[in-house]
Amino acid sequence: MKGMYVKMCKYKMICLDIDGTLLNSHHKITRNTKKIIQRVTNSKQIILILVSARMPQAIYFLLKELDIVQQPIICYNGALIVDEKKNFLLQKYISISNVRQINSYAETIGLHISLYKDDEWYIDEMDEWVRQESEITNVDPIIRDYNDLFNIWEKENLGPNKILCMAQQQKIESLYTKIKESALINNLNIYPSKFTYLEIMPINASKNFAIDLLCKRFNVKKSEVIAIGDNFNDIDMIKYAGLGIAMGNAPEQVKHFADYVTLTNDEDGVAEAIKKFVL
Repeated sequence: MKGMYVKMCKYKMICLDIDGTLLNSHHKITRNTKKIIQRVTNSKQIILILVSARMPQAIYFLLKELDIVQQPIICYNGALIVDEKKNFLLQKYISISNVRQINSYAETIGLHISLYKDDEWYIDEMDEWVRQESEITNVDPIIRDYNDLFNIWEKENLGPNKILCMAQQQKIESLYTKIKESALINNLNIYPSKFTYLEIMPINASKNFAIDLLCKRFNVKKSEVIAIGDNFNDIDMIKYAGLGIAMGNAPEQVKHFADYVTLTNDEDGVAEAIKKFVL
């Protein structure tokens, strides 16, 4: 842990990861967590930012459930920021040449890749992995021929904000190895979010950069930020924040960078942390 005790200060912003943090293992927000979040956002007037690898559509319904629809969101681990009016404040894309190379590797290995751009989810065919992800996120994908899509993006000098690869662990590890052994590793931000998921974002996308941008927008200091997360892609925001909190279900390597380790996501760890440091 980066510090055994944290100096007291008035926190003005809470940055909250979603999967494995806000949501329990059944992908639900518990009644207690919802109650605590509504209490700090209403009575304490604290800004609560959801920060995730998810696309906007997969976050909006959670904003409604928490009754914080007037807050911006950070998507794709910082590759996209959407404000309260659904305007894009920041957009970072993966180059189409890198996308083509990853797609070629995926075809060789025989695994699924999904492409996410702005607020759209593209697939080239429906399979069990897609159905599972759709059920978790409440979003339906768009089926497109990838070659046609790549040609369009190439003409527009655009690409996806995120690539999600889903397959059995052995295939995911094989793809990860191929990317790390190629020049692609210098252009991409890659991490396994599960044994069966590999998430790929632009190299210059990060949660802490996106949070810093919103801090400037709301005139909030780093010392006034609480960040709570559970996975390797949360380390940068846990280190950035005035108070970095790791979930009890986080890997030990993630907990190492935290000021405090709360309970697990199945024990209302988010609610426990907010009560301890804010209420």
